Amino acid sequence: MTPSDDLAPVIRPPDALPRADADHAVRAFVDAEAFSCLGARAALHRPNHQIAAYGALGAPDTTAALARDLAAFAATPAAGEDFATFVAVFAPEAEELTETTFETRLWDQLQRLADADPDAAWDPAVSDDPDEPLFSFCAAGTAFFVVGMHPAASRLARRFALPALAFNPHAQFDRLRADGRYGSLREAIRARERALQGSLNPNLSEFGERSDARQYAGRAVDDAWRCPFHRP
Repeated sequence: MTPSDDLAPVIRPPDALPRADADHAVRAFVDAEAFSCLGARAALHRPNHQIAAYGALGAPDTTAALARDLAAFAATPAAGEDFATFVAVFAPEAEELTETTFETRLWDQLQRLADADPDAAWDPAVSDDPDEPLFSFCAAGTAFFVVGMHPAASRLARRFALPALAFNPHAQFDRLRADGRYGSLREAIRARERALQGSLNPNLSEFGERSDARQYAGRAVDDAWRCPFHRP
């Protein structure tokens, strides 16, 4: 079995996705032997995570529900623990996604979340300018590193059966760096990524070197790329 076979879509997208199906799909994907992100796997095996199912990525009803659920998650003690994540799984698109269309959908969804609560505080530990090296997306005053996944992803570790966004609280990465665990975890993940794909994601950078916005959608972007997001 090739790595791509091992990470093939785990479900056939239905017309409407119940939460139980979303939960099963995410767990099966992350627990696949070849899956490279050990941090995601650790999160799914601890009580520090939530998985939720929604309608179409970027739709008004989706945005309202996602904003509510992200705020509730950010307020829980679990969000302040290490290896914490909130995974939002969205209904299948009416048309086949490409990496470019998914990237557009992702940033449209994040913009709609920000626009829905323009007075929300921005985490002071990060920048609200997506062109700045210290940028992180914020919701309910909490900074998140966002990982987009979808069926057309060129990176196998992001090739999931449905559009999905994993919101990972930024503060946990600072704690991992502070106590010396981050370096070894990063190298273990990168070794698995090389084994899975034969290369590392060309967008990879450490926080503070280049804007994390370049990594959210998973598509390889060049130096001319500019993030469409702006804080309202």
